Amino acid sequence: MTTSAGRVSPARSLAYATVRATFEDGAFTERAFRAEADRLGLGGRDRAQAQRLAYGAVQRRGTSDVAIERLAGRSTRLLDPPVLAALRLGLYELLFADATPDHAAVDQAVELVKAAGAAHASGFANAILRRAVRERAQLSEDLLGDDSTPAAAAVADSAPQWLAEMWWRELGEEVARSTLAACNARVEVAMRVNPLRAEREAMLARLREAGVEARIPEADRPLAAPEMLTIDGRIGETVPAAIEAGELTPQSRGSAAVVEVLDPREGEHVLDLCAGPGIKTGQIAERMCDRGEVISVELDPDRAGEVAAQARRLGLHSVTVIEADATGSGMAPGFDRVLLDAPCSDLGALASRPDARWRKSPRTIERLTETHDELLRSAAAVLRPGGTLVYSTCTISRRENEDRIAALLRASEAGEVPPLELDDLGALNSQLLSPAEPRCLQLRPDRDRTTGFFIARFTRKV
Repeated sequence: MTTSAGRVSPARSLAYATVRATFEDGAFTERAFRAEADRLGLGGRDRAQAQRLAYGAVQRRGTSDVAIERLAGRSTRLLDPPVLAALRLGLYELLFADATPDHAAVDQAVELVKAAGAAHASGFANAILRRAVRERAQLSEDLLGDDSTPAAAAVADSAPQWLAEMWWRELGEEVARSTLAACNARVEVAMRVNPLRAEREAMLARLREAGVEARIPEADRPLAAPEMLTIDGRIGETVPAAIEAGELTPQSRGSAAVVEVLDPREGEHVLDLCAGPGIKTGQIAERMCDRGEVISVELDPDRAGEVAAQARRLGLHSVTVIEADATGSGMAPGFDRVLLDAPCSDLGALASRPDARWRKSPRTIERLTETHDELLRSAAAVLRPGGTLVYSTCTISRRENEDRIAALLRASEAGEVPPLELDDLGALNSQLLSPAEPRCLQLRPDRDRTTGFFIARFTRKV
């Protein structure tokens, strides 16, 4: 869904098409953006600007819609979709994007309405956006200045109200407010160095020589994986080239912390369940110096293909990819270590997935918990005596995290799964302990500046 208006900048045309595809067609924002950018052949600064606008407008839909309803005096459900998309984009620029002059943001949004075949509504869009300019200070104060209740925080931080209420209840008021605000923060750019192809210090020097502002994460950060780098500012051409060469892999520090807890060793027999797209599979095999065996199980054919492609890019020979359902993969028992990075509600990764907050609901969480229990039982069944099982999610949700740990321990006590003992990770990492189960860890985007991963580790009793 695109516009070809001559007066509309290519970046805004791409952003507008992405916003429309997301909310009108149910497309995933990232996929829609890439497909349309490639179709238009847009790159460089135009593509970067378009991504900022598109992702920002999608993320801030909750705040913008409240502003639209206040300014228009009617529900957003009554507006034509092309008009609503242009208003969301225009209001994002007016309220959150400082680089755009007011007149440009208004005029471009109006031109988008016209180009979409809704010229009859161009005057309406113009009036709404010009009123937003005049009343911006009061709008900002009313909509963004109060996060004292779940309802107010949901507007200020552009989140579903059910999510604000859940975090208020599970995390407490102060942490809930901080975590909601972090969902709109700039995402840290982190890279994992492949030790089989490069040394971290040498890679750091190479990147800096190329003008990339790379650094080693603070040594005192809990669970700081030794193969990680972070990058500030532009990545230039050196980083993409190193990724293509299998020397670097984009990965959040929170994701890398999961494998840090798993602690795979050379020569071991390791199982990675729900492995797609293969980021942690690659990290496991690298940690094992590509000596041993890593079995990666993934049900989705495309994601299974991504796991295999990751292994080839990294030059790994110890990885075997199996396309199967992880709840009944038929794997023989005897694994030294099993990683179950379960499919989840992704509530710890909202800053990096612009549309994720609008795709989730309490029903999503409830449905996932049944799958989690099945996956955990399957994982426990293939672990050797004395072996290690790590359960992780990239979410902040007690139902998916601590409650599932309690359910597995009950099943172990009842003899329904092999006998398991929950390792006390909190005793080793007191800064990260889960508020509901202090033997587990809960990373948070606000405090830890990375993806909000939950991590639990079990040892099978002999």
